[in-house]
Amino acid sequence: MDPASNKEKIVAIYTHEELLNIYDSHTHLNDDVFFDEVPAYMARAKHFGVTQMNIVGSDIQLNQRALELAHAYDNLHAIVGWHPEESKDYDAGTEKLLIEQLSDPQTVAVGEMGLDYYQDVSPKDIQKKVFARQIAIAKEHHLPISIHDRDAFEDTYQILKDADVRDIGGVMHSFNGDTEWLKKFLDLGMHISYSGVASFKNANEVHESVLQTPLDKMLVETDAPYLTPAPYRGKQNEPGFTKFVVEAIAKLRDVSPKEIANATYENAVQLFGINNAEN
Repeated sequence: MDPASNKEKIVAIYTHEELLNIYDSHTHLNDDVFFDEVPAYMARAKHFGVTQMNIVGSDIQLNQRALELAHAYDNLHAIVGWHPEESKDYDAGTEKLLIEQLSDPQTVAVGEMGLDYYQDVSPKDIQKKVFARQIAIAKEHHLPISIHDRDAFEDTYQILKDADVRDIGGVMHSFNGDTEWLKKFLDLGMHISYSGVASFKNANEVHESVLQTPLDKMLVETDAPYLTPAPYRGKQNEPGFTKFVVEAIAKLRDVSPKEIANATYENAVQLFGINNAEN
């Protein structure tokens, strides 16, 4: 079956429902799988009620593409930074370019940055150095931060704590920790963003964290093209599927999807300083 035809059928299911107003706080329309078809994916997202998105970079090319898209579309916003897997390539030249990009009015945060100990791509000591340096740059520019944390809770927490990030704030992107780690990051003033993992049947720790996260500190995201939520797990993710993340969280908390959508939308607008968002 043609993937585009399949997506049209998925959209059609929801065309006649009351649309929510959803902010996908972390997605990758700058990725190769989306970049040549951005208008089509944005149109589908609109059908699902996804009206604002953060396009997140991680290296020279993806940062530049994030900014290009943010300049082309009023409801797309750029986050630029260096992913921990790319930290081995971070040098004085890339830092100079990053600082220039942070002065662009379409940049709303620095990231995604952090630590990733799952893959042995960049040495841990370099990851930690680049992570701390980006936090310092974010503080200099008064921008919030978007944190990637995979198998590195202790070191991620310690670096954020040592940097005292309360003055800029930020988000733990695609949070997958238990309630103890949830409390620690909340105590640092961080927002908590949930991805399609919240819809997975066996993600018990994440489900409990969803229940314990204060609604005024919660965000939602797709991390598309990764982490596709149920009921389309196994297929390519896309920004419109933030709707299913919202629905999964609403079901866990026994509230309406509209309540989750509205609260996470407002939280994102405030955290990222979005001035042109329409409610």
